[in-house]
Amino acid sequence: MTEIATPSSEAIRLSIAGMRCAGCVESVETALRTVPGVISADVSFADHTAMVRGDVDPEKLKTALKDVGYDGAVMEGLEDTSDQQALEMARYQDLLKKAGVAALLGGPLMIAEHLHWLPMLGGFFPGVFWSLVAYLTYKVMRYSGGHFFTGALKSWEHRQANMDTLIALGTGAAWFYSTAAIIFSNSLPPSGRHAYFEAAVTILAFINLGGALEMRARGRTSSAIRSLIGLQPRTARVMREGVETDIPISEVGLDEVIRVRPGEKVPVDGELIEGHSTVDESMLTGEPMPVQKYPGDEVACGTFNQTGSFLFKATRIGRDTVLAQIIASVRNAQASKPEIARLVDKIAAVFVPVVVGISLLTFLIWWQWGPAPSFGYAFVTAMTVLVIACPCALGLATPISIMVAVGRAAQNGILIRQGDALQSAGKLTAIVLDKTGTVTEGKPRLVGIETAEGWTENKVLQWAASLETGSEHPLATALLAGAKERAVESLTVTDFSAIAGHGVRGKISRRNVLLGNLPLMKQEGVDCGDLAARMSALAAEGQTPVLLAVSKKAVGILSVSDPIKVDSLDAIARMKELGIRLLMVTGDNEITARAIAREAGIDEVRAQVLPQDKASVVKALQDAGETVGMVGDGINDAPALAQSNVGFAIGTGTDIAIESGDVVLMSGSLSKVPETISLSRATVRNIQQNLLGAFFYNVLAIPVAAGLLYPLFGILLNPMIAGAAMAMSSVTVVTNANRLRYIK
Repeated sequence: MTEIATPSSEAIRLSIAGMRCAGCVESVETALRTVPGVISADVSFADHTAMVRGDVDPEKLKTALKDVGYDGAVMEGLEDTSDQQALEMARYQDLLKKAGVAALLGGPLMIAEHLHWLPMLGGFFPGVFWSLVAYLTYKVMRYSGGHFFTGALKSWEHRQANMDTLIALGTGAAWFYSTAAIIFSNSLPPSGRHAYFEAAVTILAFINLGGALEMRARGRTSSAIRSLIGLQPRTARVMREGVETDIPISEVGLDEVIRVRPGEKVPVDGELIEGHSTVDESMLTGEPMPVQKYPGDEVACGTFNQTGSFLFKATRIGRDTVLAQIIASVRNAQASKPEIARLVDKIAAVFVPVVVGISLLTFLIWWQWGPAPSFGYAFVTAMTVLVIACPCALGLATPISIMVAVGRAAQNGILIRQGDALQSAGKLTAIVLDKTGTVTEGKPRLVGIETAEGWTENKVLQWAASLETGSEHPLATALLAGAKERAVESLTVTDFSAIAGHGVRGKISRRNVLLGNLPLMKQEGVDCGDLAARMSALAAEGQTPVLLAVSKKAVGILSVSDPIKVDSLDAIARMKELGIRLLMVTGDNEITARAIAREAGIDEVRAQVLPQDKASVVKALQDAGETVGMVGDGINDAPALAQSNVGFAIGTGTDIAIESGDVVLMSGSLSKVPETISLSRATVRNIQQNLLGAFFYNVLAIPVAAGLLYPLFGILLNPMIAGAAMAMSSVTVVTNANRLRYIK
């Protein structure tokens, strides 16, 4: 795994070793934020990583972590996860071994204690036996619980407390008291002559086993990232001096010509220059249907070439590829903290000191007012409170669900860039839809030309297409494609300028030319004649007519139609079923917009809205009490996307604008919006289930551990059962979160 040794202003991702409970999150974040140059530091307990932003030397971050008892390593790019997986497997097996060793001693002692086979304290031979048990227990505690004691000491040095503090206090107190009871057995009353060695080692057995099971379950949550990283080939076949050579992917440069054969993955992003093929882009879009690729088309890193062989030119490599950006965005989202997670982290940070206080209070109450042997009861209840109260499950409840859901979404072509967006999407009450490229295909076609007297269809098309040469507007693309089909030559245009939301102007053969909508013509004083009425009729049919005016006289209408996407109708129906209010907002004219809306099943329309005014529509809905989502192309709709509670950026293939929205729909399909909403609601339910379980576990377990039920029902919790319950509560939370991986 490569480590950076120079200061960087980019986000630095660190793998953190040594975090064992949610209370560690505050300790790690505090340590990182105190390093000079750090702007922000967010720690994810779910995958034991930290995202640090600022101009800082990573080595200083690692030093700061070591000072508070943790180890850190820099993670970057599309690193090979095999080393990380091997390390996690080694840790998993180490925890199992530690659990096994503790169980080998604790199990027989627990059984013998239960069957009353163990000798009472006092006397020579019992003293020898219990001294041997004390020594063996000490050795087992060093091996199976040494990491807890080391962590507790380092935490204490910085006046902090965490899970290690609780475990070390509980098991350490059990050993010291038991050893003291052996030495001073003759000085103790009969009620105090009891050893708790079996409790100390059995607790460690359960906690290590729980940690191993949690690590195994938590590892499954990162499967999405691992599968994405695994998509990039390790080598590429480049053409150099006419010879095809296999080289490591890290050595591929920009503009390299690369050969991809059938059954191979595309190694970097690029533009196809020779050959054609069918490419499976499901890793990008979530869509199973392969896409035909011809010269001029773009291909993306990690996509799978099915049939033909082709050559392409590398245009994006390394961290700039779409795959790398997707992985970075998924990681950022998984590490980001919704509001509820930040609150839980704060609670967990103060939870451990509070528990220690409750444990001391429990001890004092039982010692003063408990039944005989009061000291024994006091000791057992205080130790049980320490062991059972660890806030691991509480700290895992939110981030583990976020991790699973974000990974699941990425596998389905939905790129969630912020954890807040995942939490908020399910609360949306209204969604604003852009028309072109969102509801419709965004690839308008020229479907008709009508001319004024003295002008032919080809001449009108020639002047209009010439004026649009170089423009990337969808209408311009349709006109240029129509001109190409008719083999119409382009004319020279001067003084060109675009008029946002209205059209374009320029000069051809020294004559002023306008191409645009009726408001533009009226504003410029153009005589539209009978063509104005004809435009209204065409718009009512769902077409987008544009007028061509030369020297302030309308000379022709060009009708462009943008068909509705095949899956838009189903997506809109599903959003309505989810109780979402839908509005279509477009710069198109009112009549055309309403015709498209009727066909799509959308009831509310805002037409002739300029790009900069779409944000005002969103703001007005928010002022009316709606929680608003905006779905747009991610570029022209950027202000509206930013204004909305959740911005859905429509992207297609490698042209995606990843930075534009909170959620990026990779395939450009509107059907991904209701999928995101459904996933959000399922995730929030999952988080609520986790928090409810973890909260009630702690709220109920601590009083029971303190002996609240003993006066009424004679129920007193055993410390060993407390250790098992604490460990399994975290496993339960992680297992519940992993159910999101299978949501449909």
